[in-house]
Amino acid sequence: MEQHLNRIELKGRLGSIRTNEVNGTKVANFSVITEILYKTREGQVISEATWFNVTLWDSKDAPDFSQFAKGMPIHVIGRMRTYKYTSAEGVEKTFYEVLASKVRFLDAEEFDHI
Repeated sequence: MEQHLNRIELKGRLGSIRTNEVNGTKVANFSVITEILYKTREGQVISEATWFNVTLWDSKDAPDFSQFAKGMPIHVIGRMRTYKYTSAEGVEKTFYEVLASKVRFLDAEEFDHI
């Protein structure tokens, strides 16, 4: 039997955070920025930043949403999810998000060892 894997792991910094309630359950929607540094053949250091949209549903294992603050170092494990929708202008768009299963805040030492 063929096995499939959809897993994503991010270590980065929190961007914008929005919380609300859906059918009586709290949900946090936030962004995470990751950064990769590399050198070109000429020795120039390049920084490549990528933003990810993350959704975290409240559970006994989820951190308290009130602790979230922009710029905090964070570790996210989850799966990638995509869906398509049509904008108000009639343009079909694809939305990508990480549906988080584990989230924890990192201390400075853990973050420095990324």
